[in-house]
Amino acid sequence: MTHTLEAVLHDGTAIPVSVHGSGRSVLLPVRAEPYPPPDAETMRKWGADPDLGPSLIAGLARGYRIIAADYEGHRMAHPAPDTLTPANVAADLLAIANVAEADSFAYYGYSWLALAGLQLAIRTDRLWALAMGGYPPLDGPYQSMLYVTRSAHRMSAEAAAQSQVPDVGHSDDGDTTTTGAAALDLADIEPGDWDAVPVQTSEAQTRQFVTLYEALQDFDDSKAALPPGLPHLAFAGAADRIDYGAAWGNVLVSIGEPLAAHQQELTAAGWEVLVLPGLDHIGAVNSNVVLPLLQDWLRGVPS
Repeated sequence: MTHTLEAVLHDGTAIPVSVHGSGRSVLLPVRAEPYPPPDAETMRKWGADPDLGPSLIAGLARGYRIIAADYEGHRMAHPAPDTLTPANVAADLLAIANVAEADSFAYYGYSWLALAGLQLAIRTDRLWALAMGGYPPLDGPYQSMLYVTRSAHRMSAEAAAQSQVPDVGHSDDGDTTTTGAAALDLADIEPGDWDAVPVQTSEAQTRQFVTLYEALQDFDDSKAALPPGLPHLAFAGAADRIDYGAAWGNVLVSIGEPLAAHQQELTAAGWEVLVLPGLDHIGAVNSNVVLPLLQDWLRGVPS
């Protein structure tokens, strides 16, 4: 059975929340609805999985009560340019759990939404499990992501000054979110070619991520104190690194390398660490990778 709720976030905007299945609660910040066919085609051309959200929800709802809310999509539609701080992101996720009446819940997020999960975990004792994908819990790329988001913001401001209308959104971490696939020549798209599409998100959309990463510059992830006994998983593709071109300041965002480099240290600290051979940032978030991985790991979490 599925029912839909609405949570009010820190900025007063309301986000739809859908609840699926029964059992222990798991919060997934994913899109539950299918993408329109043109957008789905473009995403597949880039190597992304447009069916990720529905696949995770359907697969995990067989054994868990899934709380789904498209937090990234909501923030792109309703930017919080001055207030998207780590504390407010955590408060938003708790608001989503609250409206679903989940006193205790597991959380899985990927990329910056994994970062959000870490910020959530150090602020609450309500999690029964934390899974982070595509963002290392130790030696995270906070500084390089600030450079990238500042470049994105600069380019979006320049585009606004030239009265360009957004068609394709380039997210802060290299993921591509399509809002108007017809503007692209699919024959020219190559997976991972982040310089092929210019930033066409709005100034407010990009500035909210500048706000987030500026607030994280003093965050020391080596001292992040998780609740005692919290099961926690971190995974990433071994080839997860994004080399941004000159327009972005020639910044390297490295995900897989620090996770692999700190695997022994993280394991000693209680993390289960998976470095997935041959996969990059987009490959490691595909539902045929993430769904069985989460199913296997969650089954091993004590009740």
